[in-house]
Amino acid sequence: MPRRLHLVAGLLAPLSIAVFLLSTVVVELFGSPAAVAQLKSLIVTPGLWIVIPAIAAAGGSGMSLSKSRKGRLTQSKKKRMPFIAANGLLVLLPCAIVLDRWASAHRLDGAFYALQAIELIFGAVNLALMGINVRDGLRMAGRLGRSQPAVPDGV
Repeated sequence: MPRRLHLVAGLLAPLSIAVFLLSTVVVELFGSPAAVAQLKSLIVTPGLWIVIPAIAAAGGSGMSLSKSRKGRLTQSKKKRMPFIAANGLLVLLPCAIVLDRWASAHRLDGAFYALQAIELIFGAVNLALMGINVRDGLRMAGRLGRSQPAVPDGV
């Protein structure tokens, strides 16, 4: 059960973040102010109600599964998780809530777009860290080969 939970949560969390980022960029570029407000609302509810438990479940189940494991990949994943959690709770969560409030109040001004840029940057960082954790998890499970050192041409 913990393995299945970790697999589902470990894929759902980065997938959710990727959907949030991609939809934000598309709606900001091509959508109306009403579409921006609708998207920001959807990211908060139900989006945060999906991604926060997914991140918590991935982290918790990963810690449980790693109790008996040692090694570089396990340690690397353990070191990344506090950054992912802190980034999400201290930066992305407040940004999402404030951006939702501002968008619903039709306050799409410079402050909105500055905060939006911060959210996109920190979201991309979290997505990258989660992606690295997924890659390392697949390597640990034997579903992805270890990276090979580059061999120069002609050798």
